[in-house]
Amino acid sequence: MNSNRIYLDYAATTPVRTEVADAMREAARQCDFNPSSLHFEGRRARAALDAARDCVAAAIGATRAEILFTSGGTEANNLALLGATRGLARPARVVASAIEHRAVLEALERLGEDGFETSLLPVDRQGRVDPAEFERALQPQTVLASIMYANNEVGTVEPIAELARIARRRGVLFHTDAVAAPSWLPIDVRALDVDLLSISAHKFYGPKGVGLLYVRRGVPLTAIVVGGGQESGRRSGTENVLGIVGMARALELAVAECTQAGGDVAALRDRLEAGIRSRVAGVTVNGGDASRLANCSNLSFAGVDPSALIIALDLAGVSASAGSACTSGTLEPSHVLAAMARDGGGPTTGVRFSLGKATTPVEIERILAILPGVVADLRALSSPGHNRGGNG
Repeated sequence: MNSNRIYLDYAATTPVRTEVADAMREAARQCDFNPSSLHFEGRRARAALDAARDCVAAAIGATRAEILFTSGGTEANNLALLGATRGLARPARVVASAIEHRAVLEALERLGEDGFETSLLPVDRQGRVDPAEFERALQPQTVLASIMYANNEVGTVEPIAELARIARRRGVLFHTDAVAAPSWLPIDVRALDVDLLSISAHKFYGPKGVGLLYVRRGVPLTAIVVGGGQESGRRSGTENVLGIVGMARALELAVAECTQAGGDVAALRDRLEAGIRSRVAGVTVNGGDASRLANCSNLSFAGVDPSALIIALDLAGVSASAGSACTSGTLEPSHVLAAMARDGGGPTTGVRFSLGKATTPVEIERILAILPGVVADLRALSSPGHNRGGNG
């Protein structure tokens, strides 16, 4: 990473940390083979795969049989929704929140096309799901509910354990997209009481292209990727041994460092927000009154187009985003902020500054020196009368 730049898009992806890269290099030397092969090299790869499965299971309070490796969070979310409902008789109902990641929302659309009734729960202005409203939504034909542990755009943390207990009382399977949570929140599947949980390694300093789905023992799941019968027949395809070894090491470190890292980064985030609000008028901290991920700050600047601000900051050496980076690079109004402003009471666009373990107080001060001038310039450019042509 260019040392002259300030990277504040850790919620989009994190760099692979040294300990993880070291583990993957060692795995490349020792066990970069097909773990389904019966020969010596294959057995060595299988041993590495089994050790990684035990490691991630221990990190989240699961058993090895409950861990299913995937290509990332998107596949894990798709498999949770489509695999847990495949073969169920219709009519049946699936419930999710209106602020879920597109990987959940578009899977929900697919279920709608397949004859399921689907329902999106509203959230309040802070992005929170109301447990009472959630319980009312679990009608007799509801078979699955999916509520994310923490939102990837504004950082709002949902009361997952409470929601999961409600679903269990009603006999409804419960899935949570926990992709944004590692490094900042404890992930114990027993304490959370969930049936299915999705994780993606590149969000916590692991490699891209690998993730996992926790599937509680006894929960039926039909494969949506078929062909080789790997992962106990639930997800075909030769396992990415190097990536899985890297994810296991990254998750182990994330769990060990969660409490300390969260406190340190939250202090920097609060310093950033307080500094911006003291220097720039017309700033809204989206979700600022809710329990949030320690690293996430989503801000709306009155009179400023977010895409123009992101570009201007990039030119000034600061990397930020408009929210989710998983929409092919498009800059569109946020469905998350739109859901939070359902009664017209808030902004529908914003800029996300997401901090990481490497963010420093010096970088925060540099941003506070840069941002006010950038915002002032953009507001001046968009003010009435600017660029009015003369007679010459």
